[in-house]
Amino acid sequence: MPGSRPPVDLAVVGGGFAGLACARSAAMLGLSVVVIDAKPEPGAKVRTTGILVREVIEDLDLPARLMRRVRGVRLYGDGPKPLELWAPGYYFAATDTAGLVRWLAGEARRAGAELWQSSRLVGLTETPSHVSLEMVSQGERVGLDARLVVGADGARSAVARLAGLGRNRHWLTGLELEFPAAAGEGADPIDRRFLHCLLSAEFARGYIGWVVPGVGVTQVGVAAAQPARPDLAGFLGHLAGRLGLDPEMLAPDRAIERRAGRIPAGGRVGPIGTSRVVLTGDAAGLVSPLTGGGIRLALASGRQAALAAADHLIEGGPSPTAQLVRTYPKLAGGRLWLRRLIERPLVVRTLARSLETPLVRAAARRIFFHRSRIWPLADGATAQPPGAAAERTGEQPAPR
Repeated sequence: MPGSRPPVDLAVVGGGFAGLACARSAAMLGLSVVVIDAKPEPGAKVRTTGILVREVIEDLDLPARLMRRVRGVRLYGDGPKPLELWAPGYYFAATDTAGLVRWLAGEARRAGAELWQSSRLVGLTETPSHVSLEMVSQGERVGLDARLVVGADGARSAVARLAGLGRNRHWLTGLELEFPAAAGEGADPIDRRFLHCLLSAEFARGYIGWVVPGVGVTQVGVAAAQPARPDLAGFLGHLAGRLGLDPEMLAPDRAIERRAGRIPAGGRVGPIGTSRVVLTGDAAGLVSPLTGGGIRLALASGRQAALAAADHLIEGGPSPTAQLVRTYPKLAGGRLWLRRLIERPLVVRTLARSLETPLVRAAARRIFFHRSRIWPLADGATAQPPGAAAERTGEQPAPR
């Protein structure tokens, strides 16, 4: 179904962290951008815990009202005392994730991007000159043509499926409940200086359980590597005993929010794109196989996709896929090997019994506080000043 308007420069499928970062940057670089999102509004049906590392906060100007700093990690194993981890000057941030997505959507709009909500992608046809997209919106079929398409539509990407691209095959499955935080100074029995992480081969095979002191809430969740399923009910009982909490505090009927989702854990997918379609964020498998962290990589890869799109359309540079296949991290090798290792129950039980040993302590500190930049938000492909595109390709961005 061809669109009824001239092709836009860039269609971004997915209105999460990767998609909105891409849309904002691309619009600021002068491209006409449409974001196609199946959700009814930005920030609806959030599927992530929303923890940010210090590097993201320093690279991007994010509203302080949507974040709460957490200075350390408390890691629980089988011993009587948890392992407390700090790093001078380092911190994490729990976020109002839905609010943060809404803010990013507003930033994308202010930059000039259009946001199409309640629009589900059902068809994709690539031609030599553009890509024709077909959506279902409010029960009606809607078409849109775009010179380039970025698939930022999550772990089970429709863009990847429809374009015949690489797809995520290895998962963590996560479940999380959100409880109201206790009111009043000192009223909360959970030490809110820490992210609380629990090793358990029984309830969280291949990953961890967690308690995050969030923005006005406490987030409690657990994840497990396939084919295992996380045992949230069992974990809540275990958690109450381990942290000395009143079990009623963690009663599921007290939860004000519930979320579930799949976390890619198999490294970067391949192929990541064609000449006019490219994947980014979770859709491209850009999630740390070891920690399951993906927001920083989503923001970085979304921005890189925008820069590559602008370089191609404005400067006549290589296709975004040709650029990003070189700059996207592969997330393989040692990290993927360690991911497979910690999916073994015997390994998890051994780690849970050995938290106080120097080797395990050093490894835990490196995992949580390692400061090497896997992929800086500001590095990579750079869009050149406009003007050369007409000389090299004859193409110009579509009128805004």
